[in-house]
Amino acid sequence: MDREGILVSERIKEVSMICARENPIYEQVSNFSIALYVLGCFKVPDVMSVDEIDSVEAGNLLKEHFTPVMETELPDQYQITESKDRYLLVIGDPLFPLHFAVLMNVNGEKTFFSKLRYFGSGYDRLEELMKEFIGEDGIGYKDVHFYKRNTSSGKSSSKEPRIFIFRNDGSVV
Repeated sequence: MDREGILVSERIKEVSMICARENPIYEQVSNFSIALYVLGCFKVPDVMSVDEIDSVEAGNLLKEHFTPVMETELPDQYQITESKDRYLLVIGDPLFPLHFAVLMNVNGEKTFFSKLRYFGSGYDRLEELMKEFIGEDGIGYKDVHFYKRNTSSGKSSSKEPRIFIFRNDGSVV
């Protein structure tokens, strides 16, 4: 497991612990914010520091930072903690989505992690997620979309920091 895989795992544990509280403040955080936080899309110290995201902003972030993929393009042996790629399940119109879920493990029994409206966060199969939304505003399996997070164009955060030494004459060692 690489550094980012460990961070994803820690973020999931954090979200799950908050959900277990008797009066969770966590209820104020949207499913969009939870999924994007788990994927590491925000530079914040914890989930409660994430700004609230509504469906319009979620659609904009989706368009800006993710690329649509077909379900057949998902890797056969995907495990989020072992892969550099990050995938998102989107239910509803991608411009105004209803729900985001993080793809965790393609071959696992519970393949997605998300926050449901009534039951808190956890792992679910696609069928379980769809039970939450089927029939709502005409939502069906045709409204299930998959997205892959775009890789950052900047320098990789996993590289070791570099130290530069400047000599008196201005040259760099």
